[in-house]
Amino acid sequence: MFVSRSLLLSAAIASVRALTSSLQQVTEIFGANPTNVLMYRYKPTALANPTPLIVAMHYCTGTAQAYFSGTALASLADQHGFIVVYPNAPTSGGCWDVHSTGTLTHNGGGDSLGIANLVRYAISNWGVDSKRVFATGTSSGAMMTNVLMGAYPDLFAAGSLYSGVPYGCFAGTSAWSNQCANGQLIQTAQQWGDLVRSAYPGFTGARPKVQFWHGTVDTTLYPQNFWEEIKQWTNVFGISATPASNITGNPQAGYSRASFGPNVQAILAQGVGHTVPEHEPDTLDWFGLTSLTPGGSPGTTAPPVTTIPVTTAPPVSTPPPSGGTVAHWEQCGGNAWAGPKGHNLHLL
Repeated sequence: MFVSRSLLLSAAIASVRALTSSLQQVTEIFGANPTNVLMYRYKPTALANPTPLIVAMHYCTGTAQAYFSGTALASLADQHGFIVVYPNAPTSGGCWDVHSTGTLTHNGGGDSLGIANLVRYAISNWGVDSKRVFATGTSSGAMMTNVLMGAYPDLFAAGSLYSGVPYGCFAGTSAWSNQCANGQLIQTAQQWGDLVRSAYPGFTGARPKVQFWHGTVDTTLYPQNFWEEIKQWTNVFGISATPASNITGNPQAGYSRASFGPNVQAILAQGVGHTVPEHEPDTLDWFGLTSLTPGGSPGTTAPPVTTIPVTTAPPVSTPPPSGGTVAHWEQCGGNAWAGPKGHNLHLL
């Protein structure tokens, strides 16, 4: 069923008007920020103690203000007492640097370093819980979420990505990769996993757990990228690429949720294009913040992650072919789905 964009925007505006606080630009000097990423913070009037932090990143052509107004994260921050930081991409087109060597490397530069240093500053100066820092984003913002999961595993506990691509998929001198976007960059699980491990050589700590969403008729970032993400992150965690469980019709009709243990989850949205609409309460549950309350209960901590050195790739199911209409994944809903259509809320 098609959803009126004006209706969605009206609901978002009404939500913003009911908030306890307002979006404010971060003016403190928080460390190296080589590309001058602007940061905006939503701090509710009542905070949980210690306070979690969610970094929320917009799509191409978007802004921090648009993502603040167009998602429910600020409203949920009021309910649960976490802080949300909305970075603003410094490029004229509003896309994130997810391709340069600097941004893909721990402390190497690019947009990711500015975001990482804001997180470090927040932990040191805002009372943010260093064990509960999370990232989420849509399209280009989902790509940056994956960059942060790979390059800064020491800072983030989990990520939730809406319609993105694997870490390193856009790597190169150009900001855009047709090969990756069209689902034509096919690698082994080991190759994808090695890209993540090369982002922070020698890192031996716990890796952030990762949840990703994708639509089967996405013709901006083709759904083959969904399968490549599965290969990548199951390899990083040294687990099978065959789901341990799969729930159809979850979180809604036409969606399926495949879990690969506690650290990797993939949600496929049948008939949905670019992008999958944000499911903020679901993302919050993935972060372990659903029962968080301001000033009191710390909520449920995200399940622990385990670092496993991987020398060989785990078994990987044969992925479907690339293309705008991807073959249904048998373990992710079967061939009888007729999910929602349209939902083209954002450009990349």
